[in-house]
Amino acid sequence: MREKFIKFMQGRHGVDDYAKFTMGVAIVSIILSIFIRKGSFLGALLDTIGLLAIIYTYYRILSRDLGKRYQENQKYLEKTNKLRIRFRKEKSMMKQRKTHHIYTCPGCGQKIRIPRGKGKIEIECPKCHTKFVKKS
Repeated sequence: MREKFIKFMQGRHGVDDYAKFTMGVAIVSIILSIFIRKGSFLGALLDTIGLLAIIYTYYRILSRDLGKRYQENQKYLEKTNKLRIRFRKEKSMMKQRKTHHIYTCPGCGQKIRIPRGKGKIEIECPKCHTKFVKKS
């Protein structure tokens, strides 16, 4: 059975970041439609959007036009690059908060990482060389 599936998927595009996004849109719209009154226009619209997003996602996953699907994914990644970088930085900072304090320089806004438990220390910004005192 597994071999048949692998053979079926050969030469097809498969799941990429854009497919994950469109599937997420579908799931969110369907869940939102559950909480909206039955029979309302908005609920029907959200159901329709969810169904169309699912169909489009599976169309992309099963597509054999690899070049076009690759270009679509690249456009999506270009448009969301700044947002993804920001989330990656925030995630990294949240991991580091257990072992380090992260201070912002009052002069230039540069973020500076200082180990926890060092007591009261004077910090010099590596970017603008402003000195300030913080308790670590």
